[in-house]
Amino acid sequence: MGWEIDTVKLDRVHTMMAAEGLDTLVVRSPDNVCYLTNYWPMKGYDVAVVPLDGEPTLFVMEPQYEEAQRTAWTSDVRPFPFYDPDDPRPPAVRAQGRCVELLRERGGGGRVGLEHSQGTQGADRMVGEPTVFWSGWFDGFDAVATEVLDAAPLLARARTIKTAQEIERLRLANELATLAMEHVRDNIRPGMRESEVGAMFEGHVHAVGTGYQGGRVALARAFTLVWAGPGIRTFTATGDRPVLADEPTLLEIWVCADGYWSDLTKNACPGTLRPEYDELLDGLLGVYEAAIAHLRPGASLAELDTLIRDAIAELGYPGQPSHPVCHGVGARAHEPPFAHRAVPAEVQEGMVLAIEPAAYWPGGGGLRLEDNFLVTATGSERLSNYPDDFREP
Repeated sequence: MGWEIDTVKLDRVHTMMAAEGLDTLVVRSPDNVCYLTNYWPMKGYDVAVVPLDGEPTLFVMEPQYEEAQRTAWTSDVRPFPFYDPDDPRPPAVRAQGRCVELLRERGGGGRVGLEHSQGTQGADRMVGEPTVFWSGWFDGFDAVATEVLDAAPLLARARTIKTAQEIERLRLANELATLAMEHVRDNIRPGMRESEVGAMFEGHVHAVGTGYQGGRVALARAFTLVWAGPGIRTFTATGDRPVLADEPTLLEIWVCADGYWSDLTKNACPGTLRPEYDELLDGLLGVYEAAIAHLRPGASLAELDTLIRDAIAELGYPGQPSHPVCHGVGARAHEPPFAHRAVPAEVQEGMVLAIEPAAYWPGGGGLRLEDNFLVTATGSERLSNYPDDFREP
């Protein structure tokens, strides 16, 4: 399925560019390229040049040229060589050179915004080897721009509020995560290794999600951290610990559907939970429900952080968890806003937020709950219907 151009999103970005006096955006982070053009880069060398007025230009590696022409929202797609027999430099340098040439043709591009301070980027489709850029790549624009500015904060603000199309894409990612988690729930057995459970989830997402619903999703990938019983902690890699009949197996699960993500934590238990886990789960569910009730337009994100952590302390776990308890989800699994008691920020309608209270025991074991919530005019909507109380049939 080809997504129609998201004019609401692009109009928002252009309005923010005008307000900050930016004439051109140049983006190379795969999540921003996808956000602004609908093309999800294969290797991370591709670059989008977005003028304040007129159509964006998308520079892509030659092997991806036809695909980019088919999926991108711009008709101005220009290939550059992935391998050039006369140029031993990395492909990213060739892409940057074409961007500079384009800006020079347009009179220099005026005030140009680059992703100077974006410290995290979403994965390209060759996800095991992310492409990062260096100071020289950014410095090359000084020769043609009137002024070079950091556009990462602008893009982060624009991405905080989701459009109707983005919400539809996030629903698909959450739906695939739910289907895969149901598959795990129905097939997990005592004695399975953590790695087997992770492979079960990831394989189901890739097999069922790629081509899902007649092609509404072209490519779906999943990533997991799986911890069984005493292996539950923050953070360790999936190992070969066995699934236990009376303790939870926790799955930290990310699903990416054509560049849009879900970020969930779900639990499964093939038998009856031990009493201490029943008690912890009941306590965390109460914390969770209070956090969900707080999610409404105008509510304080700082107060949400405090609410969750204070409530967990009252359960007997002061100082927990050691990880953030609320963040945005969209074209990355973790993106602004991040709730912190020292940062005055408000919940806004159209945000999609991950809420993740957790408590961990010394030496291993514990629980985390996590869903993605769309903030509505009157409260919030959970995007996954897989139950957090995993004792339910």
